[in-house]
Amino acid sequence: MSHERIVIVAHDPGWVEEYERESARVRGALGDLVLAVEHIGSTAIPGLAAKPIVDIMVGVRSLADARSKVGVMEALGYLYVPEFEAQIPDRLFFQRGSPRTHHLHIVEKGSQFWARQLLFRDYVTTHPDVAQAYAELKQELAGRFAEDREGYTHAKTSFVEAVLAKAEAEAEA
Repeated sequence: MSHERIVIVAHDPGWVEEYERESARVRGALGDLVLAVEHIGSTAIPGLAAKPIVDIMVGVRSLADARSKVGVMEALGYLYVPEFEAQIPDRLFFQRGSPRTHHLHIVEKGSQFWARQLLFRDYVTTHPDVAQAYAELKQELAGRFAEDREGYTHAKTSFVEAVLAKAEAEAEA
């Protein structure tokens, strides 16, 4: 596991361009396996401060089929991190760069992980007050958990879950 320091930076409009470039490379490598690709995480939310790591979510029909492409992703410079599957078993997780520049999440399109990532991104994007509160929380947690990525992520969980609950309630109304 990496012990990279957690640093939150101001939003960089270049993240969208980097997502476009990298998602094209991933699509090319995975070919017909790809049903959809989405830019997720904080770098996908305009104006939001974030760790400078572009998160890419690839939707596939079957994770079993996607497992056969681990070597293909490694050839693109991605490191497969299977130990994260204990936390989220419905996802293949890869990272790239040192320090990290990209996260790649391969999931079944339409899965709970897929839906929740899009719901959170879209809700925070359309609610500037939530985006501001999230940015402030992330800055505060980065100070407290600068060397503890797991602690940082865990400390954000209640905020993320509350946002998802509100977004789900509004979607049902």
